[in-house]
Amino acid sequence: MITIQWLYTLAGLMFAGFALLSALDRSNRRRFGNAAFWGLMALSLLGGDRLGDFGNGLLVLGLAGLAGFGFIGRSDPPTTSGEERRAFSDRLGNKLFLPALIIPATALFGTLLYNYTPLSDSGLFEPKRETYILLGLGVLLALAVIFAWLKPPALAPLQEGRRLIDAIGWAAVLPQMLAALGVLFAAAGVGTVIGDMTQSVIPKGNVFAAVAVFGLGMALFTMIMGNAFAAFPVMAAAIGVPLLMRGYGGDPAVIGAIGMLAGFCGTLMTPMAANFNIVPAALLELKDRNGVIKAQIGTALPLLAANILLIWWFAF
Repeated sequence: MITIQWLYTLAGLMFAGFALLSALDRSNRRRFGNAAFWGLMALSLLGGDRLGDFGNGLLVLGLAGLAGFGFIGRSDPPTTSGEERRAFSDRLGNKLFLPALIIPATALFGTLLYNYTPLSDSGLFEPKRETYILLGLGVLLALAVIFAWLKPPALAPLQEGRRLIDAIGWAAVLPQMLAALGVLFAAAGVGTVIGDMTQSVIPKGNVFAAVAVFGLGMALFTMIMGNAFAAFPVMAAAIGVPLLMRGYGGDPAVIGAIGMLAGFCGTLMTPMAANFNIVPAALLELKDRNGVIKAQIGTALPLLAANILLIWWFAF
């Protein structure tokens, strides 16, 4: 049976390749910092289940220290030149997107084929992990097509991947960190603590004040945690369920749906939502890494106010 661990191993080998190439890159003055950072990521993926909680905690502290003290930086590995890339673009046009389309196509059609045909009885893939495994398979198929079609140098995918991952930097690991933070907050009972504090401050019977605190809290915790899905359990346990739904009889569907929209307003305003805000700035090579956030704040704040009003209007 092919399990999700196979995918972890594939990703871990990729990061190990980034670490090795970084260590050998004499043109990058932060090469050893980059090598250590991506090496720790490789260790996490290849052997994290054997390190235990304490070992993984030290690993995370190492990642945070390397990033926080500025030991990692951008690299400029020897890949194709700008002139060569323009020549490929002029000659092949939109055909260059074909390898990128192979990845989602393999994940989508492979999942449908596996789940809705007798293949599902074969036990080939770990249950409920088929899409992830097929996504990894799509990457391998895309690489095979690239080598057969464009015939790049053997290390080109790793070097291009290293250039891209170094441009993104520490923000590439934020999703994993924030997922762990959400679990930690829930286990620590943060929602209950916040609920006790806010309910002692909100005037009793003031529905709008409770809704406003809920909406603002969703945006704020999303900004802290980088993800509205991680913020929702905290604010639901603090205000949404005990006060808005049970206390004032609000419509759970409205509170849940529009509450998430309020959280998404926080997503637009935080670097912690790296995949939405920091990664695009890095990929577009913007001089201001917070340029995307600054452009979105003017939209996010009015939307947040509107969502608070909509919860109050439709749920009560």
